[in-house]
Amino acid sequence: MNSDEIIYDRSNGIERLLEIMRRLRDPETGCPWDIEQDFKSIAPYTIEEAYEVADAIEREAWGELPGELGDLLLNTIYHAQMAEEVGKFDFNTVVQAISDKMIARHPHVFGDESREKTAEEQVADWEALKAKERGTPASVLDGIAGNLPALTRALKLQNRAARVGFDWPETVQVLDKIKEESAELVEAQAEKTPEDVEEEFGDLLFVMANLGRHLGVQPEDALRKANAKFTRRFNAVEAALKAKGQAPQDSTLEEMDALWDEVKAAEKDSK
Repeated sequence: MNSDEIIYDRSNGIERLLEIMRRLRDPETGCPWDIEQDFKSIAPYTIEEAYEVADAIEREAWGELPGELGDLLLNTIYHAQMAEEVGKFDFNTVVQAISDKMIARHPHVFGDESREKTAEEQVADWEALKAKERGTPASVLDGIAGNLPALTRALKLQNRAARVGFDWPETVQVLDKIKEESAELVEAQAEKTPEDVEEEFGDLLFVMANLGRHLGVQPEDALRKANAKFTRRFNAVEAALKAKGQAPQDSTLEEMDALWDEVKAAEKDSK
């Protein structure tokens, strides 16, 4: 089957997408933009597409999800194609690596270990297998990606430290630390440099992430939901102003605050 036959036959599945990417990257007949890309230039798109998948799931936009997952898959194939071009690995290597990993990390499904374990015990087993794969690190914190979103990385750092006992035993101690960090931020704002303010603000965010961990709340998820709520309510304020022939920039804070309270109250009443 030639290239065109593979590309234009919709039943060809993953082979069709692989061939499309080969054609896009062809140095003579491909797309100039695609040909110019490299791992570093594509990596931000990969991250962005992962967030768009998460956003579609959060909104329960099931009609959009196949397209978003396709965009994410395309990025995986993009990296694999570039790697194949320079002789590092290909898409089959990627598939083999994840397949081998899943089999190795699920001995209770693909091996002879018992399945009679709680979800928490299985998570502990998973982490133990990951630690074994990593070998003996120089630090407990080794292996946590440095370019993760800051709140997500904070949570992972705290979880890793907690495994060796570096953690507050009770939530009340985290709340006390938040009070302490808040006071230090106020002091820095009054008496210190912008760099000090930034540092104290970062400390406060770090402890807030730890509070989320103690409460069983994912900080990144909680903030994303707060962002969505703010967007929804502010859009409602804009709509209310527009109905009166006004725009936000033509209104006072007091007017917008009053409308905000109305929107908030209406949301609560509708629950």
